[in-house]
Amino acid sequence: MKPALLMLLLAAGLSAQMRENRNRELNCENNRNHEQARSCKMSEQTLPVLGRLTVDAGHNGGVSVKGWSQGQTLVRARVEAWAPTDSEASLLAGQVQVETSSGILRATGPENLDNRGWAVSFEVFTPHNTDLKASAHNGGIHVTDIRGRLEMRTHNGGVHLARVAGDVTGSTHNGGIHVEMASAEGGQLNFDTHNGGIHLSLPQNYSARVHAETNNGGIQSDFPLPEMRSRERRPKNVDFTIGSGGPAINVKTNNGGVHIQKL
Repeated sequence: MKPALLMLLLAAGLSAQMRENRNRELNCENNRNHEQARSCKMSEQTLPVLGRLTVDAGHNGGVSVKGWSQGQTLVRARVEAWAPTDSEASLLAGQVQVETSSGILRATGPENLDNRGWAVSFEVFTPHNTDLKASAHNGGIHVTDIRGRLEMRTHNGGVHLARVAGDVTGSTHNGGIHVEMASAEGGQLNFDTHNGGIHLSLPQNYSARVHAETNNGGIQSDFPLPEMRSRERRPKNVDFTIGSGGPAINVKTNNGGVHIQKL
């Protein structure tokens, strides 16, 4: 079989497992702070396809990136501000700027104070084949139906990845990590959290070399684990091979369990 035809068949198989995302879910209906005045507004912007995106939610706010088959990127941003009065909240929201330059999406604004602040959350629709770097501090990161070099980092929030493929990195300090790989076409995977569990779902025919580690929790796997010399019921540090071996999978948590599921 010719290499070009083989690559086409592989891409078609991958696309068949990824979903077309069209639903716009980000809105201003949920109040962040009921005790203070609040301003919220939505913005939308269509960008050309660049093949690589960097999304930075800043100190407050989350990131959601969804794959689709359209030949463009749609950026939706929710800008929120809160303050003691309606006028102060509105004025603060007007000082927040959403930047979308050269594939870099981020928000800038004044310094947050104790009784007033702002946040920007992103909902991005982009072609399935996109390299992505997403970051947040107080907020979660969700990525669905994306293939490429993916890097997700937050501090207080979970990392949720569904039907992704490629080289994937996910990191948080306080939050769980949930990952579902879209195909057996595996890249290198690295996931770590300090306080939270890690749940990794892999196709049955996946091949990889796995290192899993936890200090306070156990390790479970639908794929066979090596026989433990200490006969411990809940192993805390294991190295094993899935299928015929291949790219490395590294998963590490301090307080939480590790579960590797077979799809």
